[in-house]
Amino acid sequence: MRVGRVSSIEWRVDRDREKNMKKKITVLTLCAMLLALSYSASAQQPTKVPRIGYLSGSSLSTDAARVAAFQHGLRDIGYVEGKNIVIEWRSGEGKLDRSLAHAAELVRLKVDVIVAAGGTEIRAARKATATVPIVMIRGGDPIGSGFVASLARPGGNITGLATLRPELSGKRLELLKEIVPKLSRVAIFASSGFAEYALVSKEIEIAAGPLGIKLQSLDIQSPKDFESAFQAAAKGRADAVLFRVRGPVLNPHRTEVAALAVKSRLPAIYETAEEVEAGGLMSYGVNDNDLYRRAATYVDKILKGRKPTDLPVEQPTKFELVINLKAAKQIGLTIPPNVLVRADKVIK
Repeated sequence: MRVGRVSSIEWRVDRDREKNMKKKITVLTLCAMLLALSYSASAQQPTKVPRIGYLSGSSLSTDAARVAAFQHGLRDIGYVEGKNIVIEWRSGEGKLDRSLAHAAELVRLKVDVIVAAGGTEIRAARKATATVPIVMIRGGDPIGSGFVASLARPGGNITGLATLRPELSGKRLELLKEIVPKLSRVAIFASSGFAEYALVSKEIEIAAGPLGIKLQSLDIQSPKDFESAFQAAAKGRADAVLFRVRGPVLNPHRTEVAALAVKSRLPAIYETAEEVEAGGLMSYGVNDNDLYRRAATYVDKILKGRKPTDLPVEQPTKFELVINLKAAKQIGLTIPPNVLVRADKVIK
């Protein structure tokens, strides 16, 4: 009896142990499944890809070099379009009235930051939003234009890169005086529809006084105005032309405008090297490609949590003087050696 009773007890103990072990295995299996499902769900959660809005008045093909410089700047700090960043490209294709609609569209798309390439685009972006960060490129005089409170402390949702455009206009007049010693009258080609028209006009007037230069202002509202403007400059006995027109009004028509300058036999100075490379005589200004590359660093800082109001506006550090000797020869002009030696690039 004792042996039988012991065997029965041992059997029940073994059975209970087996049941407990099965329960433990079941619990562990369920836990493992839950953890796996939880990990799988977590892994399937999409990582938020930053979205940049790019606002330009010119066509992307016309501004291909600047667009490429911006993309290069992004790649340098680890952003690749279509991989870890999305760029919403919006171009006015030369029609300035599209900027407001495009800026509003970018805000509706809930982009993380808007890159505004030019004064008209900066104004459009500012009108569309007071909260989405705006990185300006070629901001001209951002304080005078009302874009920022100060360069050190912008004070709102706008920061980026200024270009000193009003100040540079005076320098361009000085260069014209150097290559045309008898210079007394200069025709200013500018558009009254652009944001900085009044600021630039005032700066040019201040610079013209000490040089003894009289100014003839000619309003360029569209590309079709260039031919009549050159005719008016010649009729007004202008000795040279200072271009304050750029962007969608000029960029797609650089070659035609350069040809008109040659036809009128008028020395002309432009803001960017592209006009000289297209046949123009001379340019002095900021290296735009450098600005577009540097704009990418502002985008990066904002995407990492920095506020525009805490990011000082940068001023340009690279300026270029480009001279086209072929264009000079076509109008019978000799560029003085002391000007040529200062040129960053000479086209022969």
